[in-house]
Amino acid sequence: MTEEEMIEGRRYRPAPGAELRVFAYGSLMWRPDFPFIDLQPATLYGYHRAFCITSTHYRGSVEHPGLVLGLDRGGQCQGRVYRVAPEDAELAADYLHRREMITGVYIPRLLKVRLPAGDPVTALSFVADRHHPQYAGKLSADEVVARIRDAVGVMGPNVDYLRNTVRHLEEMGIGDCALHRVLRLLEAQP
Repeated sequence: MTEEEMIEGRRYRPAPGAELRVFAYGSLMWRPDFPFIDLQPATLYGYHRAFCITSTHYRGSVEHPGLVLGLDRGGQCQGRVYRVAPEDAELAADYLHRREMITGVYIPRLLKVRLPAGDPVTALSFVADRHHPQYAGKLSADEVVARIRDAVGVMGPNVDYLRNTVRHLEEMGIGDCALHRVLRLLEAQP
């Protein structure tokens, strides 16, 4: 199977006439770029947010690969859930496929997340494919800093991606996590 066939085979198609929920844990938190009717904080159990995806497009290049976030197995992840109206669900799903699936490094999955009131909902999200060549695996904070410090892709500097994510986590009341430590290490370097 070619990469293109794998990518197309992973296309998510929402049920006709149904709302779509999307769990955001990285850049979708601050730049969804699709219409939505509601946004709530949410917690996903069984996965954690990690700089585990090599980026040679959005936040890096072939010559200087950067890193972007993926959902990797284990732990939990606090993020946001967007609720998309039925009439916009197909448009949003197509947009997300074009945005997230430029390679096959992500697997679109419907995952159970918990809203603040404790209610579980099912949301589309993108999980790291541990078998894809772009999967970087578990990296130390120093390795992450070294990879993202000077990387730049079509969406700008890799460090801006880190800063935006940290800022949005802080807006959600998440004040100190692994990404905060990476940012502190990066900013402490000359």
